[in-house]
Amino acid sequence: MNRMNSTSLLTRSSTDKKLGGVAAGLARHLGVDPTIVRVGFVVSLLFSGAGLVAYLVMLAVVPSDDATPAAASPTAA
Repeated sequence: MNRMNSTSLLTRSSTDKKLGGVAAGLARHLGVDPTIVRVGFVVSLLFSGAGLVAYLVMLAVVPSDDATPAAASPTAA
């Protein structure tokens, strides 16, 4: 059974975040508990440091779910 939600885009969580919302957003996208993803990042950090690099790259690249496009914002007439 495929647990990934193929229709949703990967975004950082603005509501369930501890640092930048990366783990919560990734967990939501994968359909797993955010604690599992957070533990995965920490374990990866402890063994190779790749968890920190991955987290920082995702923090810089993945958009936040509270970002609204400028074209969708109402304009004063």
